[in-house]
Formats: sequence, structure tokens, C-alpha cells
Amino acid sequence: MIKLHKWKLLFIAIATNFTILLTLALGDPKLWGDIDWFDIVGEGGVSLLAAMWLVFILNSRPAGSVTNFLCLGLGFIFIGTFQDLLDEIIALPDESFFRGALESLLMPFGLIVLTFGLYHWHKEQLVFLEQRRRREQETREYRWQDQLTDLGDARFLKLQLSQQIRQCRANHQPLALILLDLDRFNSTNRTFGHSEGDRLLRELSELLILNLRRCDLLCRYAGDRFAIVLPNTPELMANELAQQLIRAVASFAYKTNNGDTVYHNASVGVAADNPDREESITEIATVRLMAAKDQKKLGSAA
Repeated sequence: MIKLHKWKLLFIAIATNFTILLTLALGDPKLWGDIDWFDIVGEGGVSLLAAMWLVFILNSRPAGSVTNFLCLGLGFIFIGTFQDLLDEIIALPDESFFRGALESLLMPFGLIVLTFGLYHWHKEQLVFLEQRRRREQETREYRWQDQLTDLGDARFLKLQLSQQIRQCRANHQPLALILLDLDRFNSTNRTFGHSEGDRLLRELSELLILNLRRCDLLCRYAGDRFAIVLPNTPELMANELAQQLIRAVASFAYKTNNGDTVYHNASVGVAADNPDREESITEIATVRLMAAKDQKKLGSAA
């Protein structure tokens, strides 16, 4: 990636060579005994670290305004500290403006530009973190999605139901659950094939959504069984909505690819949240659903 920034490196190299030539032109090399080696180690170390940071940034970032600010700030810091290093090797006249002036100007200016670049880098990282959080959430929700109907699956239902129950209890609001199951769905699979059965479930899920409120949650619980979470809904209202869904399913004329028209009936089990009961709302709704299906079987047998 560093090849993308060759012009930046060329500019810094030219500026560094210009600093060396200008310093040599204005001063003379110091004698060996006049050199302060502690200053050379300290100032040379700062210059070397600035150069290393510059290379790391250019080798890990794409071109852009944030990279330009970071590179410009570190470039000024590097040239300023490098010129200060040259002062320890080359003696400049005391009256020379160039002596120490380059470091005094470039170091604070470089730190300002670098700080500005770090500020925008921080904002950039916050955007990346938000995007990653959204991708992780979408991936997690996708794993909890029924691939046939695009509804939430049983795991998603369990999570959302527990959250809705806590929220409704905290706000002292009722909550109800409807389990809806198609009658004789297996006969449709046997007669017309599983592909027709899958298409029936997809179209049925769309039918149910059209007959629900925006606040209600529809999930595919298992097979041909659907679950509807009804927040802020008492049991009486939930029973009325369940009967409306039964009538909607019974009126739904499903057209097969062969042109046949198939009608279905549905059974429901309705339960309301009650913290005083030991059974969960899902267990109660399941028991009531199975009782409704058994009653239909007894009625048809009679």
C-alpha cells in the first residue's frame, strides 16, 4: 500500500535533503569532542520514531484526507527533529535564523496538524465501529431468520418474547401470544408436492402480516405453525384477533402451479402473560392449540 504514497515520500525525501544541504551551507561540522552524544541519541531517537510512524501509516492506510493530515504532521515533526539533530553535528552561527528556527516552527505546527489528523481518524474509527456493529447485528438476525418465509424463527421468537414480556410487565401492560397451525397441511404436501407446500407457507405468511398490526410480531415457530406476539393486548382482544386470522386463512384461495385451488383451515391457541402461573405463555398457548385441533378431529369424526 505504500506505493500509493510515493509522492508523499518523495516530497519528504526532498525536504530532508534540502535541510541537510542548507545546514551544511550555513555551518561547519563540529569537532568530535564538541558533539553532545546524549542529545544525538535523544533527538535522533525522536526523529527515527517519527519516520517509523510515518512509514507505518503510509503502509497501512489508503490515500485520503485523513492520511494526508497524519502524513503532513509527522513529516513536519520528522524534518524539525532531524534539523535539530543536525545542529548537534554541524555548528551554525549564533546569529543564523536557521539555527533552531526550523524546529521551533515545524514541531508545533506538525503537532497541530497531526492532532487534527488524529481527531478525524478517531471519527473515522467511530464510523467503522458503527458499520461493524450493524453488520454483526444483521448477521445475527440473519442466523435467526427462517429462510423459507423470511420471518423470525423459533430462536428469534424466544428472544423477542422474553424482551416483550419484561417490557410489558415493567409498564404494567398486558401481552398475549397466538399460535396458529394449519389443518391438514401434510395432505397438501402429499398431493401437490413439497415445493407447493413451501410456496403456500410463504404466501400464508404474507396474508397473516396483512391482517396484523404494525406492533405485532409474526414468526414461523415450526413447520406450518406460526406464532404472533401481541404487545399491550389483553386476552379478550387476542381471541378476537385470532378468530379474524382463522377467517382470513379460511377465505384464502391458494392457487397451485397446475391451476388447482386449495383452501385451508387453521387452529389457534391463545394465551396471555401471567407472572403468577408456573407454565410459560408458550406452553399454555401450545396446550390450547392442541386442544383446539383435537376438538376439530372429534367433530369431524362425529
